[in-house]
Amino acid sequence: MNIDNWLAFVLAYTIISIIPGPSVMVVVGQALSFGRKAAFICILGDLLGGAVLIALALVGVGAVLAVSALAFAIMKWLGVIYMAYLGIMQIKNAGRITAPRISASFRTGFLTGVLNPKAVVFYVAFLAQFLDPAQSLLKQFTILLPTAAVVVGVVLGGYALLAAQARKTLQSQRAKQRVGMAGGGFLLGGSVVLAVRG
Repeated sequence: MNIDNWLAFVLAYTIISIIPGPSVMVVVGQALSFGRKAAFICILGDLLGGAVLIALALVGVGAVLAVSALAFAIMKWLGVIYMAYLGIMQIKNAGRITAPRISASFRTGFLTGVLNPKAVVFYVAFLAQFLDPAQSLLKQFTILLPTAAVVVGVVLGGYALLAAQARKTLQSQRAKQRVGMAGGGFLLGGSVVLAVRG
């Protein structure tokens, strides 16, 4: 892979990653409700979920999801339901929120990342634009996949830091309740984003 293709990939993927989607909503919700540590654990889970999706895209599951409307719909609605459930529970418990177990934040990020069927189709279509068929595809993937993880990690980390900073300034009980509700609202918003993206 030449440096020009790599730089073009980094730029394009950074721009795409900055646009708020389900992962951004979940990370911001975690940071607002539980703080920076929970948000960063959630990011690790999301990155692993993204890696699973990229691997599935590479073995052709993306093509299956692109062709099978039923498989796509099942994956999509599982993601929507899970994210909506998280949002409702967070709003319900707003104000009495305690730090979640590390495994809960990780699981939230992972399931958000892996239950996004559009991401599989996206990876199949998007990555193809930056691959040179004359070169080893495996070698190019071993460059692009870690690059994608770093880009997403940095972007989500930025969102997490901003949301965690906003959380720090709101320490009264009433403010904590509102922050918890806002975090749940972000999760519900993420479920809506996932639901309406045709």
